[in-house]
Amino acid sequence: MWDESVIEKAESLALEGLGPVRSRKAARLNRIRPGFYTPPKGSTFVPGMDWLAVLVIGLSGPPMVAAMKWWTRRGPLASEWFSQLEALLQESLVHLGPQLIHIFDRGFANLDGMGVIARYPLRFIIRWSNQLELTDLSGRTMLAWQLVRGKPTWEFRHLRDSRRNCLRKMGVLALPVTYADYADPLWLVVCRRGKGQTPWYLLTTEPILTAEQAWRIVLAYARRWQIEMTFRFAKSALAFESPRLWRWDNRLKLLLIATLAYAFLLSLLDPALADLRQTLLRHWCHRTGQRLKQVKAPLYRLRAALSRLWLAFPPPILATNTQISG
Repeated sequence: MWDESVIEKAESLALEGLGPVRSRKAARLNRIRPGFYTPPKGSTFVPGMDWLAVLVIGLSGPPMVAAMKWWTRRGPLASEWFSQLEALLQESLVHLGPQLIHIFDRGFANLDGMGVIARYPLRFIIRWSNQLELTDLSGRTMLAWQLVRGKPTWEFRHLRDSRRNCLRKMGVLALPVTYADYADPLWLVVCRRGKGQTPWYLLTTEPILTAEQAWRIVLAYARRWQIEMTFRFAKSALAFESPRLWRWDNRLKLLLIATLAYAFLLSLLDPALADLRQTLLRHWCHRTGQRLKQVKAPLYRLRAALSRLWLAFPPPILATNTQISG
């Protein structure tokens, strides 16, 4: 799973390696408040760093961190988004192999992004924009939503929306398409998510001949929400936006150390470590309530439990460092 985010350092101006990034916080705060005012239109840019993350995940279970990269668009350390994407694609093919399916969000659905992806033998799923053109087998080049307009749904299912914790009646259909200079055949899978919901347009290299194959593409993309939770946890619980280090290299080292800590927390979600996990939560971060008992990935509680455990019983290395510093 591939996605991008930013690390905002709005209060900083002189730190090495900062460049302009589109503020996600400002976009959330600039929503319309009825009866008060209408916020100005357009994006807000602040100093910060660009962030590209890759996770490995199955149809069930916790994710694993594959790679994380940070870069800037300004100054002597400036780099381009396409060069970062290409470098990670090469590393993923070497270390992960060609059998995995790469899932990209809408930010990668453009001519330049597809041009980089097309250079490598990838199996991929991309969330396509309904305002981008595709070509069907008859040679018609139209917008994605126009290609499927009036086409009947193959099959309906009731699927759980884990984000809103409800069941939704969804329909699926697919058709073969081509795109620009991409030589291999592609399929456009459309998931109609019900009244009032924008359909998903998923472009994939996987052949779709049956409704079951189309549903597998939809369910695979639905797991992409895990990488959004990764960004949320990294920024809130692990404080990825809080380092105050002048030098670029030192800041990257600290972020990589925090990434290792996140990978370690994910490893504790292994089903084989269920007893250890329950012991940690029971004795060092006990909570009551049925909702908390049903959480499948209690990363926030695990982080708090380990913090309290190591404060009460410091590991030998931490204890030695404390004595030396004292």
